[in-house]
Order: sequence, then C-alpha cells, then structure tokens
Amino acid sequence: MVLRYIYGGRLSLEEYDTSDIIKILNPELPSDPSSHKEFSDKIYPYKKILPKDLRENLIKYFINQPNNNSEPNMTKEIDSIVATSNERENFSTEKTYSIIADEINNFIYKLLNEGIDRKLEKQEVIEYFNDHNINSQKFYNWLVNNKIHTSFIFLSGYFNYHGIATSKNYSEAFKLFIGASAQDHKLAQYFVGESFLDGHGTTKNEKVAFEYYEKAANKNLPCGQNSIGYCYKNGSGTDKDLKKAFYWYEKAANNGNIKAMNNLGLCYIYGDGVKKDYDKAFELFQKSADKGYPDGIMMLGYCYDEGIGTKINKQKAFELYQNAANYGSEVAQYNLALMYEKGYGVARNIEKAIYWYNESANQGYENAKKYLKSLWIEKFIISVSGHVRSLVDH
Repeated sequence: MVLRYIYGGRLSLEEYDTSDIIKILNPELPSDPSSHKEFSDKIYPYKKILPKDLRENLIKYFINQPNNNSEPNMTKEIDSIVATSNERENFSTEKTYSIIADEINNFIYKLLNEGIDRKLEKQEVIEYFNDHNINSQKFYNWLVNNKIHTSFIFLSGYFNYHGIATSKNYSEAFKLFIGASAQDHKLAQYFVGESFLDGHGTTKNEKVAFEYYEKAANKNLPCGQNSIGYCYKNGSGTDKDLKKAFYWYEKAANNGNIKAMNNLGLCYIYGDGVKKDYDKAFELFQKSADKGYPDGIMMLGYCYDEGIGTKINKQKAFELYQNAANYGSEVAQYNLALMYEKGYGVARNIEKAIYWYNESANQGYENAKKYLKSLWIEKFIISVSGHVRSLVDH
C-alpha cells in the first residue's frame, strides 16, 4: 500500500521482498527530518495493511538511516508516530467494545422484558455474539478489565450468572449485580431479586427478593412487574394477594411481556383476582404462543384439548403440545406423553409415551414420575402375558 501510494497503484507487494521495497523507497526519503515526518505521517495510517515483517523492517530502516545528525530526531518521531497509532488503536478498541456493551445490554433488556423463557435466554445471547461475529471470550476479558460503567458491571455479572465465556459463578455474579444495582441499574436490580429468590450466590431470602423486584417494577420494567405478580400470587416475600397479582400481571402483559400474558391467562381460567373469562384466557394464550413462549404454546394446546374458549380439537392440541415439548416445557412433555398413551389426536404409541414421560420426569415433574412408573409396570405385564401366552400355545 505504501508503494501504491508512491507509485499511483502500479505496484504489487507480492512481487517484492523487503530489500526490493527499500531500494524503491530510498530515493523517496528526503534529507531533512521534517520531511521524514511528513512522509511517515502519510504512509503510517496504512500500516495495518502491510505485512507485519515488512512493516517492522521498513520502520527499522527509516530509523537507522544516516542523515547527518538527524537520527535521534527521526527515532523520536517514529516512536511518537507508533505511540500515537497505538493510542488510537486502544481508543478504537475501547470505543468498539463500549458500543458492543451498550448493544448487548439493550439486547438482554429486550429479551427479558419480552419474557423469554429461562431455558432459551442464554442460547439467544450466545447466538447474538455468533450472528454479529463478536468473540465473546475477548469481550468478556475486556469487561473484566473495564468495570467503569454500570452496564459493564452488570454484563460482567450476567456472564458469570449464565456461564458465558467463563465458568458459571453465582457468587461473583451476585456481587456484580449488587454493585450495579447500587448505581440504579434496573436489570441488575431484577437479577438481585432473582438471586435472592433462588438462593444463587447468596442466602435465599424471598422478602428481600420481593423488595428488589418491586424496585424494578416501579421503574416500569416488565420482567420485574411479572415477577412481583408472581410474588403476590404465591405469597413469596409478601402476603398472598391475587388481586395485586392480577394487577401486576396485567401491567406487564400490556408492556409486551409474553410470560405475563400467559400468567394473566391463567388468572382468567381459574378466576384468580378476576372473574373467570375463558375467551380472554384463550386470547392471551394465543398471543403468548404466537410470540413463541413455550408455556403459552402449551396452554393454548390445553385450551384445544379441553375446549376452553374454543372448540375441542385433539389433533391441534397434540401439535401444540409437541411444539412446546420440543422447547423443553416439562408440563407439555407430560401432556404429550398422555396423548400418546391414550391415543388422543395421534395413534397410540406406548414407546413414545414412555419417552416423553421420562423427559418430563427428568425435569422433576412429579405427575410424570408417577405415570412413568405405572406405564413401565403395564408394559412389563403385557410383555410377561405375551410370553406366557406363547408358552401355552407352544
């Protein structure tokens, strides 16, 4: 690129080695130091394009040129140019990662406020890095050394919480969330609440969890509003109050949180804090399902299965259970197994029923464990009976 600059683009670097290029450059080097600097100022911005070994050899050559008594000055000038360039590179890296940090912070904010399922959240963030060609390890290393802004502190905690580009470390995550929360970072306050509710990195304390959820909810954070609704619904860290639960679920749902839409639909089905309304429940489950929330998809299947707010359609119910089960919903996996066992909406298949009961049971769903045990016993009896019949026939 240096040679193209000098010779108007008529030269290919591949055709020359360092000594050839120095021979060509030598006539271009003026005798006074100020002109040397002018020359270097013009060509040095192209240093990234030059091969590293060529660049280093050229700089050494410039510095070692006998030029009366100007060598010390020239050395200082080149050092100054190199230092300035390095500073620009560092500034560029800082600026780039700062922009990336803001974008990722906004992306996580969007994911949580839309109500993404916990099981899908980490993968979505990892895919964001892959889709944008960002090295998550380098970015995390930069975060660790640049905890100068609240969002950087929060992101460091988030990476530790989910084990992204580092080992999962709830204790470190909690410390960082507390630090960012103290500076009024809304998402950090939400995650402090999550940490206290689940006992991640700290002693489980539902009352303190409620207080942090309340801070986030009062700042109009939809995921915080949904969580405080959960606390009122279940009496976690506060007195049980179904009307307040309904209020916060509705507020979060109106702010676009698909998890809250599903929870609000459940309120309408069971009459929790509001009069029962199956049509509204079906509508909310449909909205939640359309936006990809696994439990919303599962509950929409349940509506078709039982005829809640719509006509019974076992095949449609089966398809929706299958969809939600593939996302990892343990209740949907249980319902799907039941469909296979009974032959509802699909041909009866005991093997597949056992498979899906097992998937659900592995996630701790008690009903699935119970049915799985009885199904294994049934299968064993059928197998033994067939064997006995075979012996009798023989």
